[in-house]
Amino acid sequence: MSNGSEGATPGFLVWRLSMKWRTAVDRAVAPLGLTHAQYSVVASLHGMARTGERPSQRQLADRTGLEPLYVSKLARSLESAGLVRRERDPRDPRAVRLSLTEQGRATTLQAVEVVHALLERLLAPLGGLDGERTREFARDLATLLDAPLDPSHENRQEQS
Repeated sequence: MSNGSEGATPGFLVWRLSMKWRTAVDRAVAPLGLTHAQYSVVASLHGMARTGERPSQRQLADRTGLEPLYVSKLARSLESAGLVRRERDPRDPRAVRLSLTEQGRATTLQAVEVVHALLERLLAPLGGLDGERTREFARDLATLLDAPLDPSHENRQEQS
């Protein structure tokens, strides 16, 4: 372990890794005119579009884990940059549907390549993207992501 990580709590290590990743992605996608948060939006939109989805801002917020208000702000800035199209849902006038423009698709494909290479470098010590340790790590992360952290959830369980 490095940078004083010896004896660190798992929470501290998760925080440090998330900060390291966010900073690295920010730097990697900056030449494409994106931030890490914007990359999260366009990459998620790209993935959802590949399965035929055209998500609302709320659905995209749920997918990315970002706050809906923040997704709305990011979508507006990406729309101004010509990367995202925002359109009212004809079935629900309160909902705004998002999609990538042609320019948005091209930029996203470049960004995905850049971030994929970055991910390969990050996971190299675990055997790379296809390594068994990486698969185990991904399972552990998914388990942690599924663990409830909302304090109101805990209060509901105690009252049951």
